[in-house]
Amino acid sequence: MAKSSEKYELMYIIDPSVGEDGIAAIVEKFKTLIETNGTIDEMEEMGKRKLAYEINYISEGYYVLVKFVSGPEFPAELDRILGITEGVIRSMITLRCE
Repeated sequence: MAKSSEKYELMYIIDPSVGEDGIAAIVEKFKTLIETNGTIDEMEEMGKRKLAYEINYISEGYYVLVKFVSGPEFPAELDRILGITEGVIRSMITLRCE
């Protein structure tokens, strides 16, 4: 029998050239989206950091870590939206083992 909800961890990186207002808008967009489809356990804005390697000539990114609980169908949709959101350079959703 499938579980009704799972624990996930999302790390995403925002292009800092979108500016402070742009970063705040993107963070708020995904916070609201996750809260609508699940529950946030922990959210940490890790701030601007140097990337391990350049992505599209960008060497710094604004990192955000979100630990959340949702149904198993939501992460695929979240990943799709992250992929088409302008300003999001990279994102990764993993299943948390706790």
